[in-house]
Amino acid sequence: MISVTKLLFDTDYFGDSLRYSKASHGARNGTTEETGPVVVWNSTRTCNLHCVHCYMDSDSQKYAGELSTDEAKRLIDDLADFKVPVLLFSGGEPLIRPDFFELAAYAQAKGIRPTLSTNGTLITPEVAGKIKHIGVGYVGISLDGLRDVNDKFRGKEGAFHAAMQGIQNCVAVEQRVGLRFTINRHNFEELDNIFDFIETEKIDRVCFYHLVYSGRGQQMVDEDISPEESRHAMDTIIRRTMDFQKRGLNKEILTVDNHCDGVYLYLNALKHDPHRGERIKQLIGYNGGNRSGIAFGEIDPYGYVHPDQFTQHITFGNVRERKFSEIWTDSNHPIMAGLKDRKSLLKGRCSQCQYVSFCNGNFRTRAEAVTGDFWESDPACYLTDTEIGIS
Repeated sequence: MISVTKLLFDTDYFGDSLRYSKASHGARNGTTEETGPVVVWNSTRTCNLHCVHCYMDSDSQKYAGELSTDEAKRLIDDLADFKVPVLLFSGGEPLIRPDFFELAAYAQAKGIRPTLSTNGTLITPEVAGKIKHIGVGYVGISLDGLRDVNDKFRGKEGAFHAAMQGIQNCVAVEQRVGLRFTINRHNFEELDNIFDFIETEKIDRVCFYHLVYSGRGQQMVDEDISPEESRHAMDTIIRRTMDFQKRGLNKEILTVDNHCDGVYLYLNALKHDPHRGERIKQLIGYNGGNRSGIAFGEIDPYGYVHPDQFTQHITFGNVRERKFSEIWTDSNHPIMAGLKDRKSLLKGRCSQCQYVSFCNGNFRTRAEAVTGDFWESDPACYLTDTEIGIS
């Protein structure tokens, strides 16, 4: 995750301390040597929508074997002992679980910051009030465009309207809320409209996700944008973020799942403000790039532990059999060991890149989806050979 606002302006939001501190540099099992990783728990596979790029391949049916309330509480106890700073409740649609509020409150009481990733369609005024009351730190609501574009991707007419009501209900109770927007060929030209939208609707935050070819998203390789379009998208994000800052609008702008964004911000800043460029280089150096298997991990609805939510075909163990903390610190699995120290394993352009310490080989699942090799170059890197030092 790249905080555009932090890199450009040294703003401070909650997640920045987990990504851009000296203490995070070199950690192998968490956000720092003293804390565990940020954990996303896909608490259910059931969902009321049918999104075309869903990495969980979720739908509306009920799935057997998901962690029970008691099992989830034991998991949260272990995460608290492991000093996990954030537990992201995701899905499917996590609000479908009848025990969501009980478990989120339990995590908060244990000193873990509960956050929520949702499609927003189930957030009534009453639900928004409960979310605020139990201390959910942040609600991320997924939109993939405005109105018809979003409904097409979400597989349900009226999904945009329902999500909008969910956003407005969060804003009404002063619950911190943001958008999760996955960039693809069908919506990348809407970026300016998305910035207008978050300003008009008084939304605090937006995360622009790069497409990862996982789950139903495996069918969307040809729907990803080109390197030139990726650069154009980043130019738009930079321009609009700077405009917000100039006008005194406090909006947290992030990009997700493509760490060459940080290098692109650095190279762009060098042309206009070398001092800022060097500061960006320092910050992305602290972060170290993609940290799946290190500072970020995922637990699926059945308790299996994976490097991240997009890499569920690789499993390190199950929390019903071993504590998450034991699984996460056990490097006997070759992929777990490789992720914690991957630079010597990288191939192709990634292995030759002069900025590999700032990107860490980017996203391994995307590389494997296209090449069949987990350690090959990430095809979504849009930096040129000249920029990365390959003659």
